[in-house]
Amino acid sequence: MTKTVAAHSPTLRTNVRVLTPGTGSLLGAIERLITPFALITTLCLITVLLDGNLSAATLLLCVLVFALSFPGQLRLQSRPLRLACDIGLQWLWIFSLLLLTGYATGYLHAFSSDVLWTWGWAAPLSELLTAFALRNSAPAVVRMQGPAQRAIIVGLNSQGRDFATCVKNSPYSRIELAGFVDERSAERLNAVGPHRVIGTPSDLATLVARQRIGQIYLSLPMASQPRILQILDGLKDTTASIYFLPDMFVTDLIQGHADEVCGMSVISVCETPFVGFNGFVKRASDVLLSLLILLLISPLMVGIAIAVKRSSPGAAIFKQRRYGLDGQEILVYKFRSMRTTDDGAAIEQATRNDSRTTPLGAFLRRTSLDELPQFINVLQGRMSIVGPRPHAVAHNEVYRKLIKGYMVRHKVKPGITGWAQVNGFRGETDTLDKMQGRIDLDLDYLRHWNLALDITIILKTIRLVLNDHKAY
Repeated sequence: MTKTVAAHSPTLRTNVRVLTPGTGSLLGAIERLITPFALITTLCLITVLLDGNLSAATLLLCVLVFALSFPGQLRLQSRPLRLACDIGLQWLWIFSLLLLTGYATGYLHAFSSDVLWTWGWAAPLSELLTAFALRNSAPAVVRMQGPAQRAIIVGLNSQGRDFATCVKNSPYSRIELAGFVDERSAERLNAVGPHRVIGTPSDLATLVARQRIGQIYLSLPMASQPRILQILDGLKDTTASIYFLPDMFVTDLIQGHADEVCGMSVISVCETPFVGFNGFVKRASDVLLSLLILLLISPLMVGIAIAVKRSSPGAAIFKQRRYGLDGQEILVYKFRSMRTTDDGAAIEQATRNDSRTTPLGAFLRRTSLDELPQFINVLQGRMSIVGPRPHAVAHNEVYRKLIKGYMVRHKVKPGITGWAQVNGFRGETDTLDKMQGRIDLDLDYLRHWNLALDITIILKTIRLVLNDHKAY
């Protein structure tokens, strides 16, 4: 099914990945880190208490422990006895492997027996206590991520009902079910209680916009190919995450793995790559890099702000409404480079030798120095350093009607630079083909994201700024 969708709908060629939307990205990331954190912290504390210092051998052992224990297992809903047994068996395997490796390589003598045997019983105990601590604080962690995501289930059948029940009974679910969508009438379905029908598939796009739906679960037979394609095609102008609730899992039809949401298998069709640990890595890298960059360029930013104020009347910082994550409006900062500050229903893109651009503004735009205040947007959490470039709201409203899948780029935060910008789509998009090319590359970035790709884009951007003549 997934391959068929890709052939007809290039913008939805999303790799099926391991997701934990029912647990929550922050909670899932913390749970993945619990095991290595507990084992390594215990080793370091015991070594310092008994030996007085951390040797190079201890630090090397920490690296090995992390490699063997990360990512940790998801055990939040395991019973206490099952949790203790799982932790004990996993630790027995790791500790035995480390002892055998140490003996075979001769490095075992680098550690005192007191440290090793104390660590042997203290490590699993600390992991167990940490797991219980997370279990008690999990509701607070879930609340930290904001309000629940409203969801719709398409298809009121047995697996749809089962999924609704699982969501309702999951203690850590951030899913709020708005109801079901089905072609049949409520009387025919005999839908009562929580299983209420709120519309038909033809109403789906309208329901998503009107009720602010963030997740859509397709509980339809995998063989209903034309029907599914029609539904997906109607949802391309939304930013909702889309999942299948398969009635069967056919491994030769998808390139990846199904995951579980509240105990039931789902297959991602359209979702952000920044869930779970990936989301943690992306945000941490954004915060660290933007803080470092702002510290280095703060004198330059002050100088530019003064120069802008003196060069022409108006504020130094221009705030423009853009679309951010999930299509929500955000304010993006730039140094003002024009005499006018258009931000209405119709905005004219800057062109070469644009009469609105000030002499200083032309230099700032050519060197991309006008974008520097956007590192503040990154710290605010509105933007990322790397991601699809945000377009003015007026431009979004035009192109979302002309390019299918345009709004899928808003499954991630907009970026100061992006994959499209370093591949020839920087500057004015004066034709539909240019915008289509930019969108194709933005979606390609979503499909293939990794931290190394972000670093590559940043390095290419630096080289491009020094040599590019498309910004004006």
